[in-house]
Amino acid sequence: MADPTSYYQRHIFFCLNQRDGEACCADHKAQAAFERCKSQSKALGLLGQGKVRVNKAGCLDRCAGGPIAVVYPEAVWYSYVDQADIDEIVTSHLRDGVVVERLVTPPDVGR
Repeated sequence: MADPTSYYQRHIFFCLNQRDGEACCADHKAQAAFERCKSQSKALGLLGQGKVRVNKAGCLDRCAGGPIAVVYPEAVWYSYVDQADIDEIVTSHLRDGVVVERLVTPPDVGR
């Protein structure tokens, strides 16, 4: 059950950081993933107060696992590859509250 004091039930942040000469999420189509997540969430009626918020973020400092997104309040970090991964995060985690285990970023992956 959602926390009644929380404005959003879930909040997903996509790293869109661009680095010159270093590996970064922007090099792995992070903007397209963000846009896909937002459009899929909207199509499913998930967006808005008491529901889900999809946000852009700067560097989340887990570049080695990139591209990266994180869902709060559960603090689940995801490494994704394509639109199918984003769709699964939207339907499984954002809509149904079930973590997509196969996409979870290992806890020791940092920058």
